[in-house]
Amino acid sequence: MKIGVSGASGRMGSLAATTIEAAEDLHLIALYDRHTAGTIAGIAISQDSAALDGCDVIVEFSRPDAVMEHLKTWRSFGANVVVGTSGFDADRLGQLETLWGTSPANCLVVPNFSIGAVLMIKMAEMAARHLPVAEIIEMHHDSKADAPSGTAIATAEKIAAAGSSYERSVETVELVPGALGAAVESVRIHSVRLPGVVAHQDVIFGGEGETLRISHDTTDRAAFMPGLLLAVRSIPTQKETLAVGLDRLLRI
Repeated sequence: MKIGVSGASGRMGSLAATTIEAAEDLHLIALYDRHTAGTIAGIAISQDSAALDGCDVIVEFSRPDAVMEHLKTWRSFGANVVVGTSGFDADRLGQLETLWGTSPANCLVVPNFSIGAVLMIKMAEMAARHLPVAEIIEMHHDSKADAPSGTAIATAEKIAAAGSSYERSVETVELVPGALGAAVESVRIHSVRLPGVVAHQDVIFGGEGETLRISHDTTDRAAFMPGLLLAVRSIPTQKETLAVGLDRLLRI
């Protein structure tokens, strides 16, 4: 397959490019980043999106404020797209569903490419059927473009869909607005941004007389690459035109 990477000069985009280039069954043919030039794996990064026309699969790692414009262009190219850009909550997924429509190509939005993180979300979904309340604490490096993370949003939505999280009155008064976190589907999310952190998430469930904590740490971005390769290799045969997450690819 002929692969292109959008957002190739970023941390994830550049790592994706070198990983794809090293895969014997994949052929990296083009790189695009509208802000930064350079060279990765012997391929020049173009600042013209037309460089990705002709790719079988485009891996999208651009910033959240540019991703929808890019996806419209990739759709016009007829390319399958694996989206790693963060920030796809229910509203944005609705916009993407309208945008992608009946495209003959496939689109896969992946909140987190880490296999361990996908398992963490699945475990949280299971726990949500039995414990009444959950909150999420997520930590990322301080140059991350958005908060909360796409992983935290996806986790909150899975918990809510499982039916255990509910609107509740907390007697605590916020002396500083935002101290109790932001609500996503009635699940509170607390975002921390610090240098030295790659990615960390705690999902904490509370029940009468007990708590359950499910934690996941990413210490190196290399953890994302097996999931990325799985997504790229699988997307041409994806049954749905638009899908979210690696769950089905991991058969969980």
